[in-house]
Amino acid sequence: MSVHVINTDGVKYMRPVHSRAEYLKLRNGGFQKENVARIRQGDEALKASLVQMNYSCLPNEDGTLKGSKRMSTTVGMDIDFKAPTELSAEEQQAWLSEHMEKVPELVLAKKDALGLQMLERSATKGYHLVFRRRPELSQEENLKWASELLGVKYDAQAKDITRVFFTTTEAELIYLDDEIFEIVAASQCCSSQEASPQTSDLKHQPSFDPEARYNGVLFKDIIAKYWELFNGGKEPVEGDRNALTFELAVTIRSICGYSLEQLMQVVPNYWAKPDGTCTAEDLAEWRKTLENALKEPRKGMPYRLKQVLQSLKSQQAVKACGGTLTTPPPMPKKLPPLIRLLTKNVPWFYKPAVANAVFPGLGAHLHGVKFRYWDNVEHEATFMNILIGRQSIGKGTIKKPIEYIMEDIKQRDQPNRQREAEWKQKNPGAKQKKDPRPTDICIQMLIDNLTDAVFNQRIVDANNNGQRFIYTIVDEIEGLKKVTSKGTVDEVGLLIRKAFDNSDAGQERVGADSVSGIAPLRWNFNASTTPPNARKFFYKMVNDGTVSRLDVSTIIRGEDDDDTEPILGIYDHTFAAELKPYIDRLEAANGLIECPQSKKLSLDMKQENKDAAKLYESEAYRVFSYRANVIAWLKGMVLYVAHGYKWSKEIADFVRWTQQYNLWCKMLYFGQQLEKELREEVEIQRQSGPQNLLELLSDEFTKPQYYQMRQQQGKSGSGDGTLRSWQSRGYIVYDEVSGRYVKTELYKQKFGLKH
Repeated sequence: MSVHVINTDGVKYMRPVHSRAEYLKLRNGGFQKENVARIRQGDEALKASLVQMNYSCLPNEDGTLKGSKRMSTTVGMDIDFKAPTELSAEEQQAWLSEHMEKVPELVLAKKDALGLQMLERSATKGYHLVFRRRPELSQEENLKWASELLGVKYDAQAKDITRVFFTTTEAELIYLDDEIFEIVAASQCCSSQEASPQTSDLKHQPSFDPEARYNGVLFKDIIAKYWELFNGGKEPVEGDRNALTFELAVTIRSICGYSLEQLMQVVPNYWAKPDGTCTAEDLAEWRKTLENALKEPRKGMPYRLKQVLQSLKSQQAVKACGGTLTTPPPMPKKLPPLIRLLTKNVPWFYKPAVANAVFPGLGAHLHGVKFRYWDNVEHEATFMNILIGRQSIGKGTIKKPIEYIMEDIKQRDQPNRQREAEWKQKNPGAKQKKDPRPTDICIQMLIDNLTDAVFNQRIVDANNNGQRFIYTIVDEIEGLKKVTSKGTVDEVGLLIRKAFDNSDAGQERVGADSVSGIAPLRWNFNASTTPPNARKFFYKMVNDGTVSRLDVSTIIRGEDDDDTEPILGIYDHTFAAELKPYIDRLEAANGLIECPQSKKLSLDMKQENKDAAKLYESEAYRVFSYRANVIAWLKGMVLYVAHGYKWSKEIADFVRWTQQYNLWCKMLYFGQQLEKELREEVEIQRQSGPQNLLELLSDEFTKPQYYQMRQQQGKSGSGDGTLRSWQSRGYIVYDEVSGRYVKTELYKQKFGLKH
């Protein structure tokens, strides 16, 4: 295999890729992840900027592609789907989804017959696969042979021996066999622009298995997470590799069956050179380190390993949202006109944040309007958006669109503020009021420094003047604590929970001068913060329904954009004029509004979320998904009204995306904490109810420990019959080497335990 590098004079040449590590680094390096995400959003012009790979490798002596020195031992095949043009856009999408879905299972089922070396999802609508060449056949005959074996047509335009493939990222890599790198070394098919391994060196890890898994999780992911949690994300290097490799092996040996052979398959050889080779002495040192780790006394599954596995489980749930661990699900290529307008003046990496941040302001224009959800519960347009992003990343880009959305309300508020100020001047505090306060005063936009009395007055006024919303925007989430006199995080959490449900809020006072009144709380807001501050602020509210009521967004900038100031479009009277018809429609709406298409979509998403929560075994995803569905549905209803009571595919796609985006952000920033708290709840409930004896014992236990536990539970007799019964049912096995009983996976699966 070779990667092509384009010279300044336009000549393509290639160099060999010798190892899996180098290959994955190329796939994940530079701007690969950002570019793939943008291509998937429709920016196909970026395809040419992706790293290029060639798997047929017939170079000239100088490294250029044309000509032939030696036949390659692999063949690259391009599978590209094109939906029938006579179908509608929706039917074409369904056709593509159906055909794309079948390929991985089909190819993997025949990987041995095919001699599969690599399978990846392409950047657009297809797959790339690499298989062993049948030397008696030509290039095109090999492709035809593979096509007939799989029953899938290959891209006829990609039959050239020098054809390159635009490579995606590791996330799109479905299958990779290390034999593909051995082929390069054996055939020396590419020009020797890099020094070949010394003949005195050995292959660094003869039995390494990159696809080895524990309970479906790749060992390479387990080890990467281990270094992330316990070594700052750094792998061992000369000076610490002996100690760190030893600790790693001790940690994971329990899920490797305490087997040296299996440890050698999964623990990387950190003595190896960059080209994947090492000396015989280093190879022996690596093996000795693993052997020493196995000699340590066995104590069951280490706590560190449990932390790693739980963290990975939380990360898997992030993937359920449609993105990756580092990038959220991409926005739809075609947006509803209103969202397209509101996001048009910001760079692409700010568009998701802006697209979600505008809804609190849009919702504040609806008054006396209710929407009926699929469960027949009526909701109002309540949106509380939290934008989470690191410092100086550009969170302020949401302000201009919001400013224009709220301009008409701001103008309405000004005379009301003036009238209120004049009334206060005529009726100073601490005295009996001469004139009653005008009942038609309504101020919707709040400053972030209020007393309880003022906040309560605003709630009551808004309700009495058309069931309107009050609105707040703060630069830092701490500012929300100032909307009432209490100034506490707990009070903010209580208000968020009440606002989402439009529950009654306010105060009752007996004094003649006191502000009294109770009304449904209609409060929308925008707030920004950093990841550490977000986790700190909501630390006690992740599992009480507060966080699930929020609409959370974030900003993920590419490496090339981090050090550059964003260039924004111009906001002026033209922008305001384009926005006005949408705002007018929201202001004119009234009564109960229903939309059958939106209802059906929310029901579909509910089932999809249920299935995803089961697939990824994520309670946090399940809990967050309930209200994420409601929030996304409400956005769809607001867009439905704003677009003249017209539903569209663009609105449906946006609703589906915004739900997954909200869930992705919540799982990223709060998912691990919620998983932990939900798991602890289950453990507490389990301990408070009847318990069986085996559940009380550790995953590994000795016979004396078993006898001791029986005595503690007040059981009589030796209990040997119970042990034999557990063994015969397959719940435990006896490890003669350690002298311990070990619980089996059958027991854990049968009783739903998470040891």
